[in-house]
Amino acid sequence: MATDVSNKFDVIVVGAGLAGLSAAYTCARAGLETIVIERGTKPGTKNVMGGVLYTQPTARVFPEFWKDAPVERPVLEQGAWILTKDSVIKLSYRSQRFAQEPPNAFTVLRVKLDKYFADQAEEAGALIICETLVEEVLTEGERVIGVRCGRPEGELYAPIVILAEGVNSELTRQLGMQTDLKPTDAASVVKEIIRLDREVIEERFNLSGPDDGLTIEMYGDATAGLLGTGFLYTNQDSLSLGVGCLLSQLVDCPHTPYSMLQRLKQHPMIAPLIEGGESGEYMSHLIPEGGYNRMPQLFGHGVLVVGDAAMLVNGVHREGSNHALLSGLLAAQTAVEAHEKGDFSGRVLSHYRARLLEETPTLHDLRKYRNASTYMERHPAVLTTYPELASDAIYEMLKVDDVPKRQKQWEIVRMALRARSLTGMAWDAIDGARSML
Repeated sequence: MATDVSNKFDVIVVGAGLAGLSAAYTCARAGLETIVIERGTKPGTKNVMGGVLYTQPTARVFPEFWKDAPVERPVLEQGAWILTKDSVIKLSYRSQRFAQEPPNAFTVLRVKLDKYFADQAEEAGALIICETLVEEVLTEGERVIGVRCGRPEGELYAPIVILAEGVNSELTRQLGMQTDLKPTDAASVVKEIIRLDREVIEERFNLSGPDDGLTIEMYGDATAGLLGTGFLYTNQDSLSLGVGCLLSQLVDCPHTPYSMLQRLKQHPMIAPLIEGGESGEYMSHLIPEGGYNRMPQLFGHGVLVVGDAAMLVNGVHREGSNHALLSGLLAAQTAVEAHEKGDFSGRVLSHYRARLLEETPTLHDLRKYRNASTYMERHPAVLTTYPELASDAIYEMLKVDDVPKRQKQWEIVRMALRARSLTGMAWDAIDGARSML
């Protein structure tokens, strides 16, 4: 490390994503000498998410952040689109209640947002060191005592290390707190920022002005029938368009994440929305999908695991940023408690998991949806057969021709039985209820 940096701190945070910055800000505000080690050139340069930030959990860490943070648009409308090759079934919800201050959520761009949160952490007293890789966690017996960085004189010491290193959590595995990732534990997500004039975005998406935005989640043909989702979010003068699939689904298929994104851009329901746009940034990232069943040990002697490294992502409800911020906050509060007691054992640091359980819906929700992704893998018809069947059925009922409606209804029943047996449909529904309820 640099010669003007002490090698002893109260807390070391590995990773300057949302979880790491939340932890660092909270620790520094409490008076703990805090250092953040980030391998990117600056916070936000290697961090990727779809781009939705939820207000209530974020404000628990950064009160009234929306007044000066670089957020894009309040999310007043949320849509779910089921795509087939030439059609779309749309479900959308819009409410002016979402426009009341503070709004429920905002679209964001991580490079801008993470810089803002990093600035808040530094103003609170945290030291952020970028372009530095943490190569090893230092231990003394069973206790974590610091980290070794890839720089000369790179050993740093602290009684608590908070691991916010992301989904590919090598240090967490090094400590034996997590096993190796499986292809079903992560999704590969690619995202493109498409620049468009603000007025064009507002006209195309029927938005009333800069304080009006929407999100669209896409299923079915958006991912060529693979287990994953596509998304399109409105920013002030750009669109965030992306697609992600489980790694296990990509192994034996002809598509790459990049080719699926290009395929989505050419879809007849998507191409008109991005027409005339200029491609800006392109990024890819691994997103945790293991959830509750693959959650690592969250605490140990002198160590806490937060955010994506802890598998705290609820893919069903598109929630990850909120869990990252709250886990960082509660880990920091536990670190402060440990310093007050002078006890950095797993017994005291276990209060972090108790806080997650008692003060947030995080663990409750992850447990509820712990079998959701495995259900979708067992029932591929949900993303292939059923969207096509629903589209064909709606098309037939809306088409006006010489065929009576009763005859059309019976033809739809026959189509359904040709596509999937009654036993198969019943099993899909029963197993789905078991997985979601």
